[in-house]
Amino acid sequence: MISSTTLRTGMNLKNGLALLVLGLLSATSLASDLDTAKDTADKKADVTADASPTTAAADDATAAPAVTAETPTEAPTPVANDVAAEPAADATVTESVSAAPTTEASATPEFKTLDQDVQTLKKDVLDLNRELFVLEEELLYPADTQVAIFISMDVGTFFGLDTITLKVDNKQVANYLYTTRETQALLKGGVQRVYVGNLKVGDHELVAFFTGKGPNQRDYKRGATLKFTKGVGAKYLELKISDKVIKEQPEFIVKEWE
Repeated sequence: MISSTTLRTGMNLKNGLALLVLGLLSATSLASDLDTAKDTADKKADVTADASPTTAAADDATAAPAVTAETPTEAPTPVANDVAAEPAADATVTESVSAAPTTEASATPEFKTLDQDVQTLKKDVLDLNRELFVLEEELLYPADTQVAIFISMDVGTFFGLDTITLKVDNKQVANYLYTTRETQALLKGGVQRVYVGNLKVGDHELVAFFTGKGPNQRDYKRGATLKFTKGVGAKYLELKISDKVIKEQPEFIVKEWE
């Protein structure tokens, strides 16, 4: 059997080993703390070293007025440089200001060119529209079957035109109501085409009815008739309203254009 003394000795050895292990762990932790403290101290030293030039520069800047006061003869040099630098800045501003009108001047020709292009385009569109209109009439009213009727006025003292109605071969083909401006245009020498259509070759009859204000501003209605022959080619007829001074009455004439 194991004696009590042996057991006591074993327990003491075990406790001693445990204390030794705890001591080693404490020593390791203490060494780690010392390394950490050393690193912290080194970092603080580095920061202090980096900050020292700034402090020195600040000290130099603080000390600068004293040096300037002791050596006043060197002070005018920076002032002269500053004075010399000012015209350069003014010149830069002047160049910037002078550059603005150049930009506006360069933009103005661009707008002029754009306006010219728009005007040219409008003219081209109008020319194209006119050509299309002529082409449409040529297709709808070929020269072999085309008949056109025009109206004109002379003086207009005894008659003010309001409406006109046209019949070709007993068929109404036009009925037009005039405004004051249109009547004035006719009195100034204008000629209006009131009808264009197609007719076969042969004999035809045109009847025109005119309504308006006659002598003494009375309602007036007159008619005119023309028999004509449609041949090969276009046919043009004119309805002419003129004053008959002798009778103080309007005169309505229908004639063919040769």
